[in-house]
Amino acid sequence: MAISANINIKNKRASFEYHLLDKYVAGICLLGTEIKSIREGKANINDSFCSFFEDGLYIRNMHIAEYSFGSFYNHEAKRDRQLLLTKKELKKLKEKGEEKGFTIVPLRIFINERGYAKVEIALAQGKKDFDKRETIKERESKRELDRAMKR
Repeated sequence: MAISANINIKNKRASFEYHLLDKYVAGICLLGTEIKSIREGKANINDSFCSFFEDGLYIRNMHIAEYSFGSFYNHEAKRDRQLLLTKKELKKLKEKGEEKGFTIVPLRIFINERGYAKVEIALAQGKKDFDKRETIKERESKRELDRAMKR
């Protein structure tokens, strides 16, 4: 049985909305039907964010579609899912995340070589409106330059 490791679900809005400072790779506690849906590519992390509860870091608002071949054992689409990090990384993220202006956002979901679903998260700081305009200008000037080079 070949495991398809080409699943790469991205949060494209994260790099536009935030300055990404530190990146981490975390495991996720998933149910059986959730991992099957992720392997089909039916997940969305555009509106999701990470927050701390008493026992760890959780990803909230992540939508994983119900598994099409699941029975009454199917999962909830938008439940909170625990992220698996080391104690050292959790402590560092908690300290930085409590500072004003910082948040923890998921960047992408992927399947590693061993077949486990992983989430790449980042400690991020929100951008101001003028920063977003600057990002748009840079992107469009790069696009124009690429078009000119192609001709």
